[in-house]
Amino acid sequence: MSEDKKKLLIVEDDPGLQKQLRWSFDAYEVLVAGDRESALALIRRHEPAVVTMDLGLPPDPDGASEGFATLEQILALAPDTKVIVLTGQHDHTNAVKAISMGAYDFNQKPFDPEMLGLIIKRAFYLHALQQDNHRMHQATVESPLSGIISRDPGMAKVCRNVEKVAPSNASVMLLGESGTGKEVLVKALHQLSTRNEKRLMAINCAAIPEHLLESELFGYEKGAFTGAAKQTLGKIECADGGTFFLDEVGDLPMPLQAKLLRFLQERVIERVGGRTEIPVDVRIVCATHQKLKELIETGRFREDLYYRLSEIVVMIPPLRDRMGDATMLAHHFKNKFSAENGRPAMTFSTEALVAIANYDWPGNVREMENCVKRAVIMADAYQITREDLGLPIDLEAPINLRQVREEAEYKALVKVLASVDGSIVKAAELLGVSRPTLYDLMSRHGLKQG
Repeated sequence: MSEDKKKLLIVEDDPGLQKQLRWSFDAYEVLVAGDRESALALIRRHEPAVVTMDLGLPPDPDGASEGFATLEQILALAPDTKVIVLTGQHDHTNAVKAISMGAYDFNQKPFDPEMLGLIIKRAFYLHALQQDNHRMHQATVESPLSGIISRDPGMAKVCRNVEKVAPSNASVMLLGESGTGKEVLVKALHQLSTRNEKRLMAINCAAIPEHLLESELFGYEKGAFTGAAKQTLGKIECADGGTFFLDEVGDLPMPLQAKLLRFLQERVIERVGGRTEIPVDVRIVCATHQKLKELIETGRFREDLYYRLSEIVVMIPPLRDRMGDATMLAHHFKNKFSAENGRPAMTFSTEALVAIANYDWPGNVREMENCVKRAVIMADAYQITREDLGLPIDLEAPINLRQVREEAEYKALVKVLASVDGSIVKAAELLGVSRPTLYDLMSRHGLKQG
């Protein structure tokens, strides 16, 4: 088939009608499915813009239940797909129901090729228009990295590195604690790459039982195991041409590490129960909060796999190390959730801001988001207090520049004097001040020589 031809999926169980429809619309690349399973498989593989579908599909050829179920699943998989339902002459009720479920249009059987052709042509035009609008919106309104809110130099460097590496095909490993924004960076890597018109597929290695993980990754053939009633593509194969994200890759079992390594080396997969090598072209991105080099030392992660996955490593700093980001993010989430919940005039108390700035945020940005959302909803007044946030109080926390400066001076003096064993000459040299100035600083902070 010519790559210039638009793809039209025909879902029809009658072989005679299949042949007639294929012949009538040979200007398109016509794909044919006779039941729900094959229709959904073709939707996943080809993503056709337009579908014509008979509601009477097996195992309910005389009813519409299977047709409605198929319509619902097609629109769930591909919401922008234009589905044209073919109905009987006296089947107005089902046609209206199909439209209410999201079908684009309907046409009565026996169909008029010219009339149905006009409906199909209009559906392709509308789909193309919507796709152009989506692309324009993404290009002009929202940067892929707009989800990263930070003024910290460390995070700015992370964003620059993502922009640099995105156009390449290098495997990228994102290292950082849970909740630091790895998912946002993965989406940015995909959207800024040359693969952005194909799929971004993701799998969490820690969330799927080991005995199911292989079939999720590589797919399986019909009859490969009990319950394998049909051929099913794995996540890697579904991402062909796009990006595949392995989240929490440190939890990948050793047997699957070997199979993933083979895929990275050969760029082919074998479905469970299959013997055919299937070439797949994907860009691999992975993430973990674990220390993989420690896992390598204890024999729980393959060193050769680590080097295959970590052609580019991006270290994401935790929120507690991002200077000033905690309060900035708190204001962002406060404004977002206030608007969503009809409380637009909310503010933080001074005590709340001090608590936000001095809390360690072990759950990082995700914990911050949940904390502020809960406070916005539960606060009795329009000012959010420390109690609303549920954060511990820190009475000693500095809240102005003078206090910050004095605390920093004290810590520096103690550290340097300890390192030089009390030598004033060496301490003054390391601190870059004169000896009289050092004596003054020691006196002010109550520090004695020796």
